[in-house]
Amino acid sequence: MSIETEESLEQSFGNDPTKVRDTHHYKDEYVNSFVDKWDNLIGWKNRELSEGDFFIKTLRRHGARKILDVATGTGFHSIRLLKAGFDVVSADGSPVMLAKAFENGVKNGYILRTVQADWRFLNRDIHGEYDAIICLGNSFTHLFDENDRRKALAEYYAMLKHDGILIIDQRNYDAILDNGYSSKHTYYYCGDNVKVEPEYVDSGLARFKYIFPEETHFHLNMFPLRKKYMHRLLKEVGFQNVETYGDFQETYHDHEPDFFIHVVEKKYKPCGESVPPELCEATNIARDYYNSGDADNYYCTIWGGEDIHIGLYNNESEDVATASSRTVDKMFSLLKGIDSKSRVLDIGAGYGGAARAIAKKAGCSVSALNLSEKENQRDREMNRQQGLDKLVTVIDGSFESIPFPDNSFDVVWSQDAILHSGNREQVIAEVSRVLKAGGQFIFTDPMMVDDCSDDVLKPILERIHLETLGSPGFYRKTCSAYGLNEIKFHDLSEYLPIHYQRILEETEAHEETLKKTVSTEYIQKMKKGLKHWIDGGKKGYLTWGIFHFSKE
Repeated sequence: MSIETEESLEQSFGNDPTKVRDTHHYKDEYVNSFVDKWDNLIGWKNRELSEGDFFIKTLRRHGARKILDVATGTGFHSIRLLKAGFDVVSADGSPVMLAKAFENGVKNGYILRTVQADWRFLNRDIHGEYDAIICLGNSFTHLFDENDRRKALAEYYAMLKHDGILIIDQRNYDAILDNGYSSKHTYYYCGDNVKVEPEYVDSGLARFKYIFPEETHFHLNMFPLRKKYMHRLLKEVGFQNVETYGDFQETYHDHEPDFFIHVVEKKYKPCGESVPPELCEATNIARDYYNSGDADNYYCTIWGGEDIHIGLYNNESEDVATASSRTVDKMFSLLKGIDSKSRVLDIGAGYGGAARAIAKKAGCSVSALNLSEKENQRDREMNRQQGLDKLVTVIDGSFESIPFPDNSFDVVWSQDAILHSGNREQVIAEVSRVLKAGGQFIFTDPMMVDDCSDDVLKPILERIHLETLGSPGFYRKTCSAYGLNEIKFHDLSEYLPIHYQRILEETEAHEETLKKTVSTEYIQKMKKGLKHWIDGGKKGYLTWGIFHFSKE
């Protein structure tokens, strides 16, 4: 195996070790002399007894077989999982750790498939999808920058299959920060004659000292993650159900465990006992439609490449992409006070064109929430290609149940997506909940005019599997009920029939090429549906524009 190893035997933290709070520094901390003693710290036999079959049973319960161990260390868990029959790839950022892991694998009769990889660029260095990713040994706390933590979790998310799981652990830093350090020294660092204690702790640093026999000692500088903060990060990246165990137990008092183990599901479950059936049905219809190969290939080819919304046209023959981009520019110009410190949520983000545009213009963090995994996959790839994956986070999920805490965002943005909801009032309620006081809600949506009869819209509604559309009056009334004050409605209804006419023209112009990836039946239904939208817009049944609200 060809792995570059470091010759340094001593750690270096400079004149003031408590100021070393750099994600990159961990490689300098795991020097050869420390790694040589690491297995004495772990205490493999005692560690195996302490954790039992927790990880093996958890992985099997979720049907996982193909595992990526992203914090391999000296190989303890990779080797245990290989012995249990799992297919394992072993990754780590430290070449010294990987060399030791490979050596341990050989001693146990296994040839580890090792990869040196930075978590923030995992998809660049490792290919394929996995049933499960494990990040154990308190390793995630080596990341000091929040953008690095978000980027790493997003990379984990992208490498998991649609129903994959992440198992990630951390020290109980809540107990250390709130009550001081104590440890049963039972579950993780189980080696004999090894002492572990924090030498310095504040809200941004936990500096641990590891003392071995003969007074040999080493240090690690880590970020003290709080449990609730970790839960929030996981959900904001897009993970769904998060179950946390304390020292491998389901029930515990928060300050008792030495370690927390989070078992996190990627699989999106829109329908639960508390979800109304009509919401569930509409959500699933929209998700299945945009996940279909026909829809994905059609929209990414015809609708401008990055956007799936109505454009603002300078003339009736202008290309769709330019007009669509102009809508984003117009909406962005209406926002007040957005800058690099702002947090923006785009609900129903599609291929993420607006999210990327906002990130470029303001340099701020944007979360792109969207139902279709296929669209999200394209979105993530475009983010990587444009170097925006640190700013734009793509999340699988529904805007009827936004996976973020209250008061999280300065701006909630949406373009031509809320019409697909089976419960638009619930969407507005969720938007209000996640907006900060003074935050802005800006959106477009194809709507029926306030005095329109549902009957005249029947051809349109049947095409998109809905019973009704929203109206300006509905949005004004509902937003007001949830504490959102109207700043202005910019009526741009004249662009609706122009846009759908342009889409129809592009569809007909590229029909033969489309047929290579899109079924003829889908194309014919789309052309028929577009004509209904054009007709409804020209007859004045439909309206469209930019709504701008602020939260009280």
